[in-house]
Amino acid sequence: MAKMRAMQKGGKRGPTLQKKTGLVFPVFLFKKNMKKMNQNLKLKTVGTPIYMTAVVEYLCAEVLELAGNAATDNKKRRIIPRHIQLAIGNDDEMSKLLGDVTIAQGGVLPCIHSVLLPKKTLDK
Repeated sequence: MAKMRAMQKGGKRGPTLQKKTGLVFPVFLFKKNMKKMNQNLKLKTVGTPIYMTAVVEYLCAEVLELAGNAATDNKKRRIIPRHIQLAIGNDDEMSKLLGDVTIAQGGVLPCIHSVLLPKKTLDK
């Protein structure tokens, strides 16, 4: 509605926060949801939703990059939940961050306990 009014007056809307910051994720939706989650929260700074959007975008990019590498290692072109599980489990920092998260259809990391391995014998 406001867009139509701006067009009728002949004015042009300025660039959005998303374009100003160069982010892919929508800053406005993060701001709106942050306000909706906490009615008492008064966003006094413009930087809070921008920072939150940048962090979430970075984490998504990091997980997708690692999952893409895991898919390439398995000679697949499509990322499935198993690749996301492998990517998170094999990365130390992601494992600390998302260690308690359960991914549906992710499976488990391949690991054989050292007790179950056959003992090495020295042949002379």
